[in-house]
Amino acid sequence: MRATTIHAPFDMRVEDVPDPVVQDPTDVVVRVLRACVCGSDLWAYRGESARQPGQRIGHEFLGIVEAAGSDVTGFTAGDLVVAPFVWSDGTCDYCAEGLQTSCPRGGFWGSVGSDGGQGEAVRVPFADGTLVKLPADAASDDRLLTALLALSDVMGTGHHAALGAGVRAGSTVAVVGDGAVGLCGVLAAKRLGAERIIALGRHTARTDIARRFGATDVVAERGEAAEAAVRELTGGQGAHAVIEAVGTEQSMRTAVAISRDGGSIGYVGVPHGSGTGLDLSVMFDRNIALRGGVAPVRAYIPELLPDVLDGTIDPSPVFDLTVGLEGVPGGYKAMDARTALKVLVKP
Repeated sequence: MRATTIHAPFDMRVEDVPDPVVQDPTDVVVRVLRACVCGSDLWAYRGESARQPGQRIGHEFLGIVEAAGSDVTGFTAGDLVVAPFVWSDGTCDYCAEGLQTSCPRGGFWGSVGSDGGQGEAVRVPFADGTLVKLPADAASDDRLLTALLALSDVMGTGHHAALGAGVRAGSTVAVVGDGAVGLCGVLAAKRLGAERIIALGRHTARTDIARRFGATDVVAERGEAAEAAVRELTGGQGAHAVIEAVGTEQSMRTAVAISRDGGSIGYVGVPHGSGTGLDLSVMFDRNIALRGGVAPVRAYIPELLPDVLDGTIDPSPVFDLTVGLEGVPGGYKAMDARTALKVLVKP
C-alpha cells in the first residue's frame, strides 16, 4: 500500500510499504477513507521533534473495517469507524476513568513500528477499546464524513480545553490560538453555553470561522496589546475561562494575563519552546487554575458524536484544503506556510 513517511525535516514522502494485516486477535485492519494533517505534525516536519528516517506519520483517520481478529467483538468487516489519535485497551483503570491517553498498553499512531493515519490502511490494536462505530450511511455524505473526522482529534481536543477551562452556561471565554484546535475550542465553548467568546487571532480567514463557530469578539493584537484589548472587552476583569491552544511561552503568558481572578485556563497546545510562560506566584495570588494536557478524545466521542450527526455542531470548516494521498507532502508545505489551516486527505 501507499503511506506517508518522514525522512528528515521538510522531507515527506509517499511510499510503498507493507500492507497491514491482523497480527493479534484484538486487531482490526481499517481502510482509510479520510485522514488529515495536524498542527502537531508540523513539529516533526520542521525537525523540532525527532523522527526516525522512514517513520510513518499521521494520527487522525476514519475508514472501513476490512478484517478483524478472532477476539474482536464490536466490529466486523464493512463497519465505518473513527479512530481517536491514540489506541487503548479499554480495560485498564485509566480507560475506565476516561483517561485513555494514559493506558499502559496504548500508543500513538505513527510511533515507531506502528502504522500512521496518512496512508491507505492502518492496523488498529485493541480495536474494541479504541474505535467508535459510525452510521454506515455517513460514508456517502462527504460533508458529514469530514465533520466526523474532526472527532479523531481536534474537536475532542477543543472540548477537553473547554472543560479544563471550566466553561459553563453564561461564562465569558477567551481562546488563545486560531488554529484548528482553537477554533474547535470556540465551537466547544458555544456548545457548553458560553455567553461571550473572545477569539484571539489575526488571520481573517480563521477568525471568520471563529465567528461562524460562535465567537462574539475578535482580538487581532498580540502580547500586551492583546491583554489590554481583552481587559477592555471584559470591564477590566478578564475572562472566566481561557483556552490555550498554541503551546508557546508567549501564548501561556497571554492566557494567564487575560484570565479573570478566580478563573481557569484549559491548556491543550502541545508545549514547545524554552519556557512555560507560567508564574506560579501570579497564579497563586489571583487564584487562577490550570488544567488540561493531552486530550482523551476516546472518552468524548460518544458524547460529541450525536451532535455532529444531527448538525448541532459542524467542525468541518476547519478543513480548508483537500489533497489526495500523493499530495500530502504539498499539504504539509501549505500548512507550514500558513496558506492552509488544516489539510484533509482523501486516500
